[in-house]
Amino acid sequence: MRLAVLGAALVAAPLAAQVGPAALLEARAQGVVGERYDGYLGYAREPGSNAARVQTEAVNIRRRALYSSFASRRGVSPQEVGITAGCTLLGRVQAGESYMLSDGMWRRRAAGEEAPVPDYCTGG
Repeated sequence: MRLAVLGAALVAAPLAAQVGPAALLEARAQGVVGERYDGYLGYAREPGSNAARVQTEAVNIRRRALYSSFASRRGVSPQEVGITAGCTLLGRVQAGESYMLSDGMWRRRAAGEEAPVPDYCTGG
């Protein structure tokens, strides 16, 4: 199944915890927790707060369930769904937030910099 079809369906579906509780929002704003290319949140640095870790893991559990459910209905792998969701989620990274592309390196979006959108997300 093409990424564009999956992406459109995922945008229509409520992506679990796009925003979250206070500790997670603060960790994101500080660049400690960020979006990964695979549709999950990750740690760019060790979170100073156990609450941020707990909230991050809760978001990832909800996302995993959503990706698995969608994948089983569409006959694709949960990994493919996660990577497609990652395209949308990376496009929403705000200035100051961290993100990881498929090369495994953490980056932080600078003010005035465009949102990170890998070539495979646009078909390029």
